[in-house]
Amino acid sequence: MTLTRTIAVLAVLPLLATSAASAQSINVSVSRSILADQPYTLIYPDFMVATGAAGEPVTINHPEAPLQCTSEIVPIEDTGWTAQSALDSLDEDEVIKGWIERFPGFTITNKTVTQFQSGDALLYEGTSTDSPMNMPLTIVHTETVDGPRGYSLDCLYATEYAEQARPIVNFIIANFSTHSDADCCVDMKTEDTATPQ
Repeated sequence: MTLTRTIAVLAVLPLLATSAASAQSINVSVSRSILADQPYTLIYPDFMVATGAAGEPVTINHPEAPLQCTSEIVPIEDTGWTAQSALDSLDEDEVIKGWIERFPGFTITNKTVTQFQSGDALLYEGTSTDSPMNMPLTIVHTETVDGPRGYSLDCLYATEYAEQARPIVNFIIANFSTHSDADCCVDMKTEDTATPQ
């Protein structure tokens, strides 16, 4: 279970149904954990639909396009983990094995350290030639560690809609936080019209 509120945001953030170059005022939803031992803040365009209960992964879906992100928290023991060390030791063959059964033809196309709102995260991405959606997908995986918790945020979208979907995915990643008190929004101008829901 999360506490959600909607905030108006002025952004160049394309909806999949509109031109990627059009500037528009959009609303975002801010979901925060209500569990003290599983804090997070997930910020996403309010046209996406969130599902998930307390202590479970949270999934957000675009209602009219093949775009989905899932956030999960798991307990970990390696509290010395860093995004850079994870990048340096990333076993691409093992990563591919983990994805290829569900996403045939999966290959890694990029790996780097990126930024969540709360700090560094490992990012790798790849494409599949087929998927359960019967279309090629791009898969963007991010992960980090904060204290005794590991966080992952995985986003999938139809590769043919990359120009429209990737800015949305980038926004969700940049604004994800391992804390439940993060503010909206990184690199965005917000209007002071927030209303709790």
